[in-house]
Amino acid sequence: MTSHSRNHHIDALRGVAILCVLLLHFALAYGLKDSPLGALPAWLLRAAYQGNFGVTMFFTISGYLITATSLRRWGELSRIELRQFYLYRFARIMPCLLLALAIIVILGVMNVPFFSNTDGDRDLPADYFLIAAGSVLTFWHNQLMQSAGYFNYCLNVYWSLSVEEVFYLLLPVCCLLLRRRFMIVLLCLAAIVAGPIYRSHHVDNELYFMYGYLACFDAIAIGCLTALLRQRLQPGARMGKMLRLVCGAALAALYVRGIAGHETFGFTLISLASAGIIFGSGNDQPRRRPGLLQWFGRHSYEIYLFHIIVLAAMRNLVDKAHLSYAARLPWLALFLALTALAAVLVSRYLSEPANAALRRRYGRTETGSDARAVLPR
Repeated sequence: MTSHSRNHHIDALRGVAILCVLLLHFALAYGLKDSPLGALPAWLLRAAYQGNFGVTMFFTISGYLITATSLRRWGELSRIELRQFYLYRFARIMPCLLLALAIIVILGVMNVPFFSNTDGDRDLPADYFLIAAGSVLTFWHNQLMQSAGYFNYCLNVYWSLSVEEVFYLLLPVCCLLLRRRFMIVLLCLAAIVAGPIYRSHHVDNELYFMYGYLACFDAIAIGCLTALLRQRLQPGARMGKMLRLVCGAALAALYVRGIAGHETFGFTLISLASAGIIFGSGNDQPRRRPGLLQWFGRHSYEIYLFHIIVLAAMRNLVDKAHLSYAARLPWLALFLALTALAAVLVSRYLSEPANAALRRRYGRTETGSDARAVLPR
């Protein structure tokens, strides 16, 4: 999106989602439990480990934004142009993803700790890098994890890309085949029903109830339905604000409650609360300038790709055992700062120029500001 057409409320929600993911991965790497930081409220410490709910928020936002942008660009989902749709997705996703994968694979082949392959105490062959990197690029990395486990510290984070990429592949094809809107709605409803059913059969294995396609498509489908509904029904400013407040409070309560014991419906409820915030976000932009949350939301894709590289490098510099408890919050601040810096550099010198160049070179000439729009992740 161009800066003037961005929805600051949705950017703020994306900012919250990516910060949840960053906090989770830092907490897993350096630990926040059983430390002097434990003087913090138990619910706050528990919330630090619920970052996978942040990924569910991303899925809902992605379903909404891709559907809403397609409706704005083509009028109806049944008119999506396959070549143009896939080009825009490729231009947004691939340039910086290829850079991130190159960094991880090169450092991994050099056996740099936290970049190399390992499965517990069992070393995996070097060609797993080719398999794993290829699975990220061909949309089945989450399936590879279900058979190989957590075998690569950096690459395994990219499981959610496989879910989204399959969504990008299927959305235009399904819309062109089904054509009628009510059929598209029925397909979304089927995904929403299938999600909890699938998770209920895998509550004892997080590689399935969190990472499987069916485990995640309900959140994306809820986002798609939100976009279809908002095209027909726009809440007023007062109603929108009330929706954001109520659903924001519900989202916070669900997040703090955590995943444990709520594997079946917890993700669906997180998605519904996120969809309520999106639905109430309105079209009118706030007069004030975007804040820090919006900034993180606008750069969430680059942050997502490169934060794990920053964290792996930091873990090579200072191990958890050698980092005092008192230093962990400053270390967290440094992690956030370095990740933000990496995101800025990648966005400015790679993502945005490559995105624009690919669209210019291969895209169809469009009129209006939408021709220059960058589809958000």
